[in-house]
Amino acid sequence: MATGYTQQRTLDSGMYFIRNAEEREWADFPAIVEKRNLVIRFEGAANATGQTLSLRQYDVKQNWRIRLNDHDLGPLVTDEKDMITYYEIPPQVLRHGENVLEIKCKDVVSDDIKVGQVFLDTRPLQDVLSEAVVDIEIADGATGALLPSHITIVNEQGVLQTVTSPATEHLAMRPGHVYTASGKSTLLLPAGIYTLYANRGFEYGVDSVRLNLARGDQRDQKFLIKREVDTEGWISCDTHIHTFTHSGHGDANDKERVITIAGEGLELPIITDHNIHVDLKPEANSNDVHRYFTPVTGNEVTTSAGHFNVFPVAKNEAVINHNGSDWKTLAHNIRQEPGLKAIILNHGRDVHKGFRPFDSTRYLAPAGLRIDREEVFANAMEVINSGSQQTDIMRLFHDWFGMLNRGYFLTPVGSSDSHDVSRFIVGQGRTYIKCEDKDAGNIQVDDAVKSFLEGKVMVSLGLLTSITVNDVYGPGDLVRAAGKVNVSVNVMGPAWTTAERVSLYANGKRIREVMIEKGDVAGLKWTGTWELELQKQDVFLVAIAEGPAGKMPWWPIAKPYQPASPVWRPHVMGATSAIWIDADKNGERTSAYVYGKIILDKSNGNSEKVMKKLRRYDDAVAAQVAALLWERGTDLKSAEVTKALSKSSPAVKSGFESVIKELYTD
Repeated sequence: MATGYTQQRTLDSGMYFIRNAEEREWADFPAIVEKRNLVIRFEGAANATGQTLSLRQYDVKQNWRIRLNDHDLGPLVTDEKDMITYYEIPPQVLRHGENVLEIKCKDVVSDDIKVGQVFLDTRPLQDVLSEAVVDIEIADGATGALLPSHITIVNEQGVLQTVTSPATEHLAMRPGHVYTASGKSTLLLPAGIYTLYANRGFEYGVDSVRLNLARGDQRDQKFLIKREVDTEGWISCDTHIHTFTHSGHGDANDKERVITIAGEGLELPIITDHNIHVDLKPEANSNDVHRYFTPVTGNEVTTSAGHFNVFPVAKNEAVINHNGSDWKTLAHNIRQEPGLKAIILNHGRDVHKGFRPFDSTRYLAPAGLRIDREEVFANAMEVINSGSQQTDIMRLFHDWFGMLNRGYFLTPVGSSDSHDVSRFIVGQGRTYIKCEDKDAGNIQVDDAVKSFLEGKVMVSLGLLTSITVNDVYGPGDLVRAAGKVNVSVNVMGPAWTTAERVSLYANGKRIREVMIEKGDVAGLKWTGTWELELQKQDVFLVAIAEGPAGKMPWWPIAKPYQPASPVWRPHVMGATSAIWIDADKNGERTSAYVYGKIILDKSNGNSEKVMKKLRRYDDAVAAQVAALLWERGTDLKSAEVTKALSKSSPAVKSGFESVIKELYTD
């Protein structure tokens, strides 16, 4: 980042891997790291006026402090992205002779970071960051109207560049990222070569420009961004949004939150700070973004037995009692809230306060069985949380499949869990709800919630997948059909995401798969129809598309929150909710559990009779029978069961083996 001016001095041009503890966090860091902290010694002179320290940092999760001659300059920015950050050095901190700069972390949780390229500038921070000026406008490429948007700034190496602005009233700014409520901004930045990107969330394309800025330059730059994903008739919703103002962690205050919501193109944001009711309508009005979205007051009921997002709630209602330690108590407490309809189980695979909702000691995933006998009172569950991802992107989907097969008809949810301006992007994980969307500032919330609870949704993380059966029925519908059905699937997304594969699942088992060619086009990336020959049992169908996430400085995908492996590759994906096929024509969604229980009850526990009756059913029903037998005290590895299984169908063997593997593996 040297600008060629004598005010700047290189203290250390290297980049260093540092780990604060013994355990390796990520496989892309060395197995053995020599440094636990970074120490730079340099000769200098005492400073009578403020000076500036700059450095490059990457993958910072814990609290790393910067100390210069025992003076605390502040922390590295808690953010995993690669960025250039700046720190003001107050007068008299530098000394004549040797000076010592140290970057160190006292936290015990292992954190692999990379830091270096440290420079000292004799000028005050504001002078360093204001060598050039860029006046920006961002407009809709179709209408020419200015739009709330997101600007990303990177240097020649693709590293996020900190900028500032003389007027921040309608801006939300973090290193390398600027959100504008009005579509306009004036940015101040050091002289250098930069690429600027403009976008507005998942539905829009990206416009970019490369600028070579000299000291004293003043440029005008207009960006045009076009809608690339058609979502007419579907509302973009993020059911899991926080503010620093009310949650006490993260960094987005109320003003910044409404600006980022508008800048990412969300239409129905659910504000869910922890155990508090927050109404952001006044803030949306004061920042003139109220016409772009309809905020809904919710609450993340944060307990020792899990986290639950609930909405809608009234701001003035008493806060829900979150002190229950079991789901029966929590269900009672939550249901006391007047007008509340949606209850989402969050963080199914994450540990909070020592509790993991889908821990193997509590939950038998292949059969959706609550081993702990907890009451399942939620009517929806997160399958994508972009701020709290899983190492295995399908993990929560398989948990959801198990719940559906058990008879819990839960709406799948995509959310961001964002507390931040740019570390975790609000609306990156999102849920599209089938509902009138012509006036984003006046969405009929009751209609949207009703559609949400009926499962009329699509879940998105960079892709959008739709499903239609027999040209009429969509997500959440019950299809009266037997024999053959036609299943049509579309995969959509902006040009900056890639769809690589699309799969169709029946009762949680993949039954069709297509590798997608030219999956990096804008808009419709793939379309196709499958003809299915169904059995006489009901099934639910879900389509899921996925692909690799390329380098997207404006929309980086965060690493897993609680990784199960040091190896991870980012993905984009889009999934449908379940569409049910009423093959037995009883007018109901008959789960695999219901079929399994009928079979077991009619067989009086006789293993051979059970296996014989199971032949006409799929893996999911077999898994339910296996779980039911285990619940009733049967040893699934007994000679009797093993013998009966040896004569059974492949589907029956598969269903039983999935349960046996989960129950009998140490």
